[in-house]
Amino acid sequence: MNKINFHRIPSQPFIHNQAAKKVESNEKQSFLEHLKHATANTGSLKISKHASERLAERNIQIPENEWNRISTKVDEANRKGIKESLVLTEQAAMIISAKNRTVITAMDRVEAKDQLFTNIDGTIVLN
Repeated sequence: MNKINFHRIPSQPFIHNQAAKKVESNEKQSFLEHLKHATANTGSLKISKHASERLAERNIQIPENEWNRISTKVDEANRKGIKESLVLTEQAAMIISAKNRTVITAMDRVEAKDQLFTNIDGTIVLN
């Protein structure tokens, strides 16, 4: 019978140089710092170009304290696993990506009255 020999080859080279280990450690640290910075809550929502245009053309004015309330609720929705939410305020209806913290579109409440909203998985009602 034929005898088959298997030789295992390591998939990653071994690092014998201490300087190389320090570089690898620094790269991991900078990645962790970048990840923390990228996932840190900035406290404010981004407004897409489309939403910005809709807010302007529909003359929707939302005070800063209202934006802060919306931002807090969007964070809460994100923690609960909601990705796309309908946010209803007294003056506007907005679709906001809780995952990206971005206002996608906006309309005034009169215009939103007879609308059908799709592709949302949560609703935030602020009065």
